[in-house]
Amino acid sequence: MGSFSIWHWLIVLLIVVMVFGTKKLKNLGSDLGSAVKGFKDGMRDGTSEDKPAAPAQQQVANSVPPADKTTIDVEAKTKS
Repeated sequence: MGSFSIWHWLIVLLIVVMVFGTKKLKNLGSDLGSAVKGFKDGMRDGTSEDKPAAPAQQQVANSVPPADKTTIDVEAKTKS
């Protein structure tokens, strides 16, 4: 009773084909296949977009010049 034999699966398949018909099962299979393909493409696009984003953030961080020792604070001079 733990597992089904091949005859059980064939009877279930026959009943499913009789209820839904072969055309609906074919459409269901193609829809499922295109959904899986779309998911895989989305995962591939998602990982490729993450890689270029990191160097762009580094460029923004590097574009800000560090404070030089020659920089003069105007307010500090007027207070003294």
